[in-house]
Amino acid sequence: MGLEPFTLGRYQFRMLNWITHGTATDAPPLLIAHGLFGSARNWGVIAKRLSDTRQVIALDMRNHGHSGWTDSHTYEDMADDLAEVIAEFGGKADVIGHSMGGKAAMMLALRHDCVHRLIVADIAPVEYSHTQIGFINAMRGVDLKRVERRQDAENQLAALGVEKALQSFFTQSLDVAGRRWRLNLDALERNMPQIMTFPVVQTKWEGPVLFLSGGASDYVTHAHRPAIKALFPNARFAKLPGAGHWLHAEKARDFEATARVFLDG
Repeated sequence: MGLEPFTLGRYQFRMLNWITHGTATDAPPLLIAHGLFGSARNWGVIAKRLSDTRQVIALDMRNHGHSGWTDSHTYEDMADDLAEVIAEFGGKADVIGHSMGGKAAMMLALRHDCVHRLIVADIAPVEYSHTQIGFINAMRGVDLKRVERRQDAENQLAALGVEKALQSFFTQSLDVAGRRWRLNLDALERNMPQIMTFPVVQTKWEGPVLFLSGGASDYVTHAHRPAIKALFPNARFAKLPGAGHWLHAEKARDFEATARVFLDG
């Protein structure tokens, strides 16, 4: 099926940079918040496809991509960032958030009255015991003086033990010409304990929300459902068979189809 023509623009609004796909329609705009070490570019294919019926805004989260750098990287701050962008696009939006972006999107719904429908991709509002510091150390271990093209950085990451899929993912945030990472690694390292947890809140959001998980991922389990239902009593759950944590990249067409059904429901 062919795609309708879409417009592509890059804007800066206070803290966040974003890329728009498509033009405004009768459907609410769709905001996409990526995960840790990601960028708006990671969502280009899905964003373009979903823009055939609505305007889609893919964000660079703070300390990522072309967005501003700041010492703070709390979910309250990230939620406020998202709310400012939604205000620029009419004050109400559907939202997709993956991993860290999913936690920010949940906090947005709990903190601001600006979310219409919400899709949380492979994350729960809980504390996780793992850390991502090893990946930060690997990126720091790349000798950028020896990088002439992305493949050079990927080869170094491979030598540092980073799996192939993540090599290409990380290097999407590499400014090869400037020989720098478009990630505030220092701030992300300092804030890693906050990134791995979720704020204690006393509110709930009763809007429609889909927790869409990878069938091969253990990020969202049945044990997490009480915590999810306490904050999102109308939560629904679905899995993409065979997909891991990066379900939107591994099963892009399935992710898109599931998102369409829920957002148009």
